Amino acid sequence: RKTVKQTLTNSIKHCLSNNQICKQLLFLLVLSPQLFTEYGRLAMEEVYEKPFQRLMFLIRDWSYPYEHPYGLEGGRGFLDKRLQVKQNQHEELQNVRRHIHSCFSKISCFLLPHPGLKVATNPHFDGRLTDIDGDFQKELLNLVPALLAPENLVEKEIGGVKITCRDLLHYFKAYMKIYQGEELPHPKSMLQATAEANNLAAVAGSKDIYNKSMEQICGGDKPYISPAELERRHVELRQASVRCFRSVKKMGGEDFCRRYQEKLEAELDEAYANFSKQNDGKNIFYAARTPATLFAVMFVMYIVSVVTGFVGISSVATLCNLVMGLALTALCIWAYVKYSGEFREVGGFIDQVAETLWEQRTPRKVSPCFTYIFPFLIVAGLGRYVRFYLFIYF
Repeated sequence: RKTVKQTLTNSIKHCLSNNQICKQLLFLLVLSPQLFTEYGRLAMEEVYEKPFQRLMFLIRDWSYPYEHPYGLEGGRGFLDKRLQVKQNQHEELQNVRRHIHSCFSKISCFLLPHPGLKVATNPHFDGRLTDIDGDFQKELLNLVPALLAPENLVEKEIGGVKITCRDLLHYFKAYMKIYQGEELPHPKSMLQATAEANNLAAVAGSKDIYNKSMEQICGGDKPYISPAELERRHVELRQASVRCFRSVKKMGGEDFCRRYQEKLEAELDEAYANFSKQNDGKNIFYAARTPATLFAVMFVMYIVSVVTGFVGISSVATLCNLVMGLALTALCIWAYVKYSGEFREVGGFIDQVAETLWEQRTPRKVSPCFTYIFPFLIVAGLGRYVRFYLFIYF
């Protein structure tokens, strides 16, 4: 299990063996050859790229330098000999030897001598070079540059695409799900997990491009921009982000990738809603909408209260006074919330109510109300003031 996971996530797989060809990889290639070869075959069908990058067999305690000398050259000859396909081999072993070169972009082998008896038998060995055999030190000077020299370092690729640290995190999360059981997963499950992580990484990269571009347009330190212009820029960047997602090499097929494209589009729309709210908050008139609405409610209620009280409809006047008091209380609470930052939920509720009232401010929505209510008030106030109110109404 550990070998399979490391092979999926490492760009160079090193297998250390004690004078034999890599016990860990033998588990992968011999005990579970179907898993190894089938995953490689399925992956190549998806992206037409070799699924794994480099494989190095590091064989320590090599005791036959007269047959194959130490280092890469001797390891190459030894590896070619061991990977030969012979008729007396089991069919599964033959298939593994045929497919291993098609699954890895480069395969190599390095032969290391024994580090010395002082290293192997001394329980107090602390890494001193004087205790290590000279031949081992000599070959180590060749091995380390072969692994860690800048020109030999390999970036992790999956499906022919270079993987960033953020992308690698998505792959780790996807692989952790399929390795939670007791047994090795099926090759199709491994391939599906790789395709899922591949698409999630593409979604994250495309969304990051959109967010960075929108931050340049309407970020926290940017001035207010008109909603129409902001929406136009959003549409342009949204299309560019989707094109970026489509251009990335992905696994899983068209239908599988379409689900993640829809996920990306939904996340972009959600991000745009947040940017739009942030931009509206920079508008001084938008910020003053709530107090202006509450002031308007108090003013209207005051006028209606005076008129209805003058007419003699005390119940309506009392109701208007009550609404006016509630509006004044809401205004004071809203001002305190904005000043102190406490009780934000209450302040948000007041903003929502004010927003609803603001949306009902158009004359077309208000005038029908007065068309039916005002005649009722006039009829109810018939008496000594009827002529005066008819004059006002007409």
